[in-house]
Amino acid sequence: MADEEQLPLIPDQRRELLLKHLRRDGVLSVQQITQLFGVSHMTVRRDIAELERRGLVFSVPGGARIASHLQSEPSFQTKSLIEQPEKEAMAGVAAGLVQEGMTVYLDAGTTLLAMVPLLARHESLTVVTNDFTTVDRLMGSSHLDVIHIGGQVDPSNRSSVGRLAATTLRQLALDIAFISTSSWDLLRGVTTPSAAKVEVKQAAMECTGSSVLVAGSSKYGTFGKFRVAPLGAFDTIVTDDALAEAAAEGLRAGGADLRLAAV
Repeated sequence: MADEEQLPLIPDQRRELLLKHLRRDGVLSVQQITQLFGVSHMTVRRDIAELERRGLVFSVPGGARIASHLQSEPSFQTKSLIEQPEKEAMAGVAAGLVQEGMTVYLDAGTTLLAMVPLLARHESLTVVTNDFTTVDRLMGSSHLDVIHIGGQVDPSNRSSVGRLAATTLRQLALDIAFISTSSWDLLRGVTTPSAAKVEVKQAAMECTGSSVLVAGSSKYGTFGKFRVAPLGAFDTIVTDDALAEAAAEGLRAGGADLRLAAV
């Protein structure tokens, strides 16, 4: 480390070394990085921003971290207790993409569940879902057509998963599909630690005219074992406005139609 501090590094060399240390340590503070390379706080923040634009690191208050591995997803009950303002803001933006008469797919998850009361205001919609809570909350909306795709039950997330669910989805023609995720980033796209969820999400994207990713900024920069789709496969990405500016710039530079929901 002392040898690295003496090197007259150009920016690209310094950033490569920063990546090396982050891969080893996971997270570093701005103060640690300034001491490591003997540069100013402003230089460090520029380096972090550039690496974040490229999807290589992710800013945290006072520092930066490398992408973290999501080993398992939290349960429905746990997810339902957190980040409610962000979910409602994203639901509002996402629901604005829905028009009367559409056949709409809602993936399982508490963020998309926040769309349900907004969709219930429509006079004519078909709502397709693998989420049991979504179906339960639409039971009183007799003016809407509701289809649950069935399949293997995932009790933890109150949803159905697996090949049978995906097979049912492939019999339908969707106008728009809203996909949720607990892990996403620029390099790996949408991922999940659950293999059983992959085929259902992919089937929905195959059967629709428009795919929309709805995912909170707190999930950005994490990845699961199984890959669902690259971010370029989505027509629109909806997240909350806490997403770091450099990360947003990187997503837009990659061609994403990024919609930031104001909380």
